[in-house]
Amino acid sequence: MAKRGKKYQEAVKLIDRSKSYSITEAIELLNQVPKAKFDETIEVSYRLGVDPKKADQQIRGAFVLPHGTGKTQRVLVFAKGAKVKEAEAAGADFVGDQDMINKINQGWFDFDVIVATPDMMAEVGKLGRVLGPKGLMPNPKTGTVTFEVEKAVKDIKAGKVEYRVDKSANIHVPIGKVSFDDEKLVENFNAMTDTIVKAKPQASKGTYLRNVVISSTMGPGIKIDVSSFR
Repeated sequence: MAKRGKKYQEAVKLIDRSKSYSITEAIELLNQVPKAKFDETIEVSYRLGVDPKKADQQIRGAFVLPHGTGKTQRVLVFAKGAKVKEAEAAGADFVGDQDMINKINQGWFDFDVIVATPDMMAEVGKLGRVLGPKGLMPNPKTGTVTFEVEKAVKDIKAGKVEYRVDKSANIHVPIGKVSFDDEKLVENFNAMTDTIVKAKPQASKGTYLRNVVISSTMGPGIKIDVSSFR
């Protein structure tokens, strides 16, 4: 196992691993631990009582955080005709069709999120082998395959995050930066957790929210008491 740094070891001493903290207490702890030299991302990890191998227990979607993520997303839109101007007016960083497909095939990936109109998906789908492994393939379930281009782009710019259960039944979602006010982090956490709870599949039995942990990029995890969400 890799040796942890001095700041990490100092942070661990502040946290009672046997305790589940309220989200307010957890964020106060995050403010006390030694900081990195950059504005760390705050991430929440949800351990769920679902079986990801079963199609009726897959969880995937997108949500606009009340206070955003603190990161400006670079948005690429695949569109043609009038939708090109709509995308540009909404603030998309890159807009095009075959020209952008050619650039990606040549190794260009200077973007964070892709939005595509449905009539472009036949061509965009051919990029599946390069976009899929990077988690960049647009999907109707996350609102990135749509004719409502303006809304899609503005939502992403406003702090839309995608969530998806992995093969170990976990979901990892950023909810802001260390520099955020505590109140904004609490509101983002509560809103995101409500969304995850509402996404519970009917086929899921037993305890759904099994474990929830919050952490900064370089810090240790802090277990959250989510009894009020159950």
